[in-house]
Amino acid sequence: MSFYDFFSLLGEFPILILCLILIVSVVFVNGWTDAPNAIATCISTKSIKPKYALLMAAICNLIGVMAAFFFMNEVSTTISNIVDFSSVSPVSALTALSASMLGVTIWGIFSWFFGIPSSESHSLIGGLTGAGLACMTLRMNVTIPFGPSSSWAMVLYGLFGSILFGFFVGLFFTKFIEFLFRKANRNHTRKFFKWCQICSGGCLAFAHGAQDGLKFVGIFLMAIQFAVKAHNLNGSNIIEHTETMTDLWWVAIIVAIVMAIGTCVGGYRIIKKIGQGLSKMEPYQGFCSDLTSGVGILLATYAGLPISTGQVATSSILGVGATKGIRKVKWNVFLEMVITWICCFPSTILIGYIFTLLFLKIP
Repeated sequence: MSFYDFFSLLGEFPILILCLILIVSVVFVNGWTDAPNAIATCISTKSIKPKYALLMAAICNLIGVMAAFFFMNEVSTTISNIVDFSSVSPVSALTALSASMLGVTIWGIFSWFFGIPSSESHSLIGGLTGAGLACMTLRMNVTIPFGPSSSWAMVLYGLFGSILFGFFVGLFFTKFIEFLFRKANRNHTRKFFKWCQICSGGCLAFAHGAQDGLKFVGIFLMAIQFAVKAHNLNGSNIIEHTETMTDLWWVAIIVAIVMAIGTCVGGYRIIKKIGQGLSKMEPYQGFCSDLTSGVGILLATYAGLPISTGQVATSSILGVGATKGIRKVKWNVFLEMVITWICCFPSTILIGYIFTLLFLKIP
């Protein structure tokens, strides 16, 4: 699709403009609220100054989005198959998608205001599901596929798998590093691990961009495809269905830039909550946590599992903190986050449901 064709679609379908604005808003909120998780431990251990950490996260997020778009785009496919809108009118599908994105944006701002590291990924899935349920309530031919190989199953696999991976790999990896450097001079290793943590923080930011960026690329492409379908139903042959996903590389660039800008705005409340609220760490522990999170997120991205990057980061920090003793971990802060995660799905499903009903009732 050329830029000319894209702008032709915008002129023909004003609802597409609204939908894309809302999607971009969600991307910005994600960069604003979720991306700081990647650099929280770097800042809390004073391995890097906050302004440099935010810049590093923004650049690595951008690179991560672009790299994943061309080399491992399975997550975008998983997200686009959460709800099947193929049997309803494209304009109705765009309306429902717009409503769900508005709900996700509102939830993201709410969680940021209270400094809660809520998952934009889970919010996105919840919002889409709520939109699908609203369409089903209105007796539209919309389905939400379930089953062991469905997109929702992939979400659940990633939800529980990422928690276990983050905690236990973080725990054992930290133990291994402590054993490996048990006889080393602590002053020398501290400086070494400061640099290691900066690198691992960059790795985690790259993984965040690859995982979350692809989710929003998938939503962006869904919106365009709905408009393409409506355009073709009107008898136009401007849009060719034979184009591959890589022909729309400019979508990934838009997502990457907006996410990077959101990251630069930063979320210091969330950085403080994640980096200092769960467990005090030394640079080598921060390195173990960030590298565990980054590797776990990249593995999930490669497998097409949509996961919460903040959830993985939190779980790995808990695993690292547990090496110092269970009592050293601030479980009350973790409990607060668990409650937020539990509330995320039903809250965003309800918000997406209500907004979609309202949007579809507008003549």
